[in-house]
Amino acid sequence: MSDFSPPFAEAPALPPVLRVFLDTSVIIAGMVSGRGAAHEVLRLGEAGVIQVYLSEQVLTEADRVFSSKFPTLIAEFHKFLRNLDPVLVDDPTRAEVGSIEGWINADDAPILAAAIKSRADCLVTWDLKHFQSRNVTENVQLPIFTPGEFLENYFGKDMDR
Repeated sequence: MSDFSPPFAEAPALPPVLRVFLDTSVIIAGMVSGRGAAHEVLRLGEAGVIQVYLSEQVLTEADRVFSSKFPTLIAEFHKFLRNLDPVLVDDPTRAEVGSIEGWINADDAPILAAAIKSRADCLVTWDLKHFQSRNVTENVQLPIFTPGEFLENYFGKDMDR
């Protein structure tokens, strides 16, 4: 008698989906431009290739920007969020924000703290001045990329930044 087992008996494990925390700047740029690296990052999230993590503050900030600067995109933004189904991270506590305030300006500290709290694999932002400063890179283990850097590092795509 042969030792027959169907090829689907032991399906190979799927690789874990990359967990990516997005800053508001990436969401706005990706929605407004319709092309480019930020848009590609959003498309990867929508397709389920990456798992997008967002904090309540990022959502509130994005909603405020769309309402004031791009009111014609609000409905599209809300539809995108429903399709994206992001992991929502609770805003960090005052203590969590306070623990990193010396590394980054006060406005961005809650975003960085939320990204760290989320245990995402990386943070993607357009705010290089604050998030890729020497203080942040010396103190934070979390890789921080622009959308183009993220695509290059994880997918080998060289896109316009």
